[in-house]
Amino acid sequence: MIVEKYFRESHPEIEPAPTCLLSTGPTAPTSSRHLVRRAGGGSALVARSGTNRRFRRLRLLQAAGGDDRISALPDDLLLLVLRRVDSRTALRTGLLSSRWARLPRELPALDLRVGDILPRRYRRWVLLHSDIYHKGTHILYRLDGIKEQLMPNIRRYQRRAMRALSRSVNSLLDAQAHRKVDRLRLEFFITHNTACMNRLISKAMDAWGISELEAVAKPTHWHQTVHTFPSHGLCQDPRSSSLRSLKLGGCLLPPLHDYNALSTLVLHDIPELSGAAYECIFTSCTRLLVLHLDSCSCTKDKVVVVDAPSSEIRELVVHECKFSMCLRALPKLESLASIETGVHFESTSFPCLRRWNLARDIGVRLDGLRQYFAQHLELDLFLECTPDISDLIIRFTGPDRWIEPSSSPSSLLLPNLRRLLVADVPSSWDVSWPRLLLEVAPSLEIFHIHIAPCMEEPGDEISWQPAKLRRHHLKEFVMAGFEGTERQIYLVKFVMGVCTALRRVALFKSGHALDKGHWDWEMVTQQSTWSEEEKGSLLEQITDGVSSSTAPVQLNFG
Repeated sequence: MIVEKYFRESHPEIEPAPTCLLSTGPTAPTSSRHLVRRAGGGSALVARSGTNRRFRRLRLLQAAGGDDRISALPDDLLLLVLRRVDSRTALRTGLLSSRWARLPRELPALDLRVGDILPRRYRRWVLLHSDIYHKGTHILYRLDGIKEQLMPNIRRYQRRAMRALSRSVNSLLDAQAHRKVDRLRLEFFITHNTACMNRLISKAMDAWGISELEAVAKPTHWHQTVHTFPSHGLCQDPRSSSLRSLKLGGCLLPPLHDYNALSTLVLHDIPELSGAAYECIFTSCTRLLVLHLDSCSCTKDKVVVVDAPSSEIRELVVHECKFSMCLRALPKLESLASIETGVHFESTSFPCLRRWNLARDIGVRLDGLRQYFAQHLELDLFLECTPDISDLIIRFTGPDRWIEPSSSPSSLLLPNLRRLLVADVPSSWDVSWPRLLLEVAPSLEIFHIHIAPCMEEPGDEISWQPAKLRRHHLKEFVMAGFEGTERQIYLVKFVMGVCTALRRVALFKSGHALDKGHWDWEMVTQQSTWSEEEKGSLLEQITDGVSSSTAPVQLNFG
């Protein structure tokens, strides 16, 4: 009863756990078939959607000579209806009549996802399993019940859903109808039924002429497996392929150098490849313009060296990859996002680079090890080889501040930087550290900073030296997370004191930086109530000793 009450309170949407999983005594059924029926629900595994019931009613109307108003609609409207249901349901409408059988062939996109087949009960079991292991509630459950009943039932749902998806794919492949499909999206579990997925991809590329392909392979619950393609790759004739955009997840990387039209490549959760395999993408995919690497791994030395002077890549995103990247030459690169992945420049051979989203979290949060693993890094290490950037987003985080002023005179200069966001600054840091960026950006026009609350104790403060600095282009300074602390007020006073063209200063208690893609943002703020006494006190502290700029500054508290 205690366990059931716990789950009703923490997850009211989850059905009560089977008693055979609860460690409350000898209540488990002796026959596992009882649990299978209770967990699997028999034929309830494949969801009986409202769409399928409507189609059955339509068949009954036709058989009884009733009024079939749906089929009376013109083809254009029927195609609009079919585009709003999942592709598996749309394909099944071909059973209604010869006219309906023709309509799905005209759909420009096929979206076949195993997640559309899995019932709600499956998701409840997955959430229950996650709750057991991540919220520490496993002590309430019998370990043998989790191992012998819960996980096998989750996998049983996955296998049955894959069999249903495979039947749909095989039916699609067996149909000899001519199709013209622009986009194919596949999501499937890695089981012994995945050969038909390779056949579908090959047919879609060789016969249907698709230009966009997304194939995401997911391992069954707690099984670490990857999907492999045939030895010839994705299709039989890659040189004649019209493929322009490719997204692969959970797959071994097939050969890509023969796809002459490929311009966009997204790789997600790719298992350990050699550094040479990643480097080959830059050097051999000569038409590639956009490359995203998300949660990818690398073998051996864990370093990918990019030296591709002939590359056409304009956009590069590396997100939480388990390797570092050394950039030597990407002459056409315009936009870079390196998020929780080390990226180092070995030269300044990036004349087109204008936008950079840079996020690093450094440090160990265990109290006994924090000081031992502490690092002290300077801004030059990151920005020395990127003098031409105009838009910069920086997220430097960690339990302790690790960015420091240069110990010697620095030659770092960002003369073209116009827009700057410093996001998620831990409130325990000396939040005045972004002064370093203002000092090296003489043309800066917009400066936004977001301070994130954290639980750590305030750290060391930076000992700033007086600076005879003037900035004549900065017009807007916005700080979200402003609490009126000493270091926050110091940064505001410094900005107002050195910027002669400043027009607007906005200080908000609540707010955050909302990402709009990888290289743009919007400051989302909430109006807070400041008393007149608080405003007066803060205004006095901020303006005390600050020389007035050429034009009046609009100072807002929110």
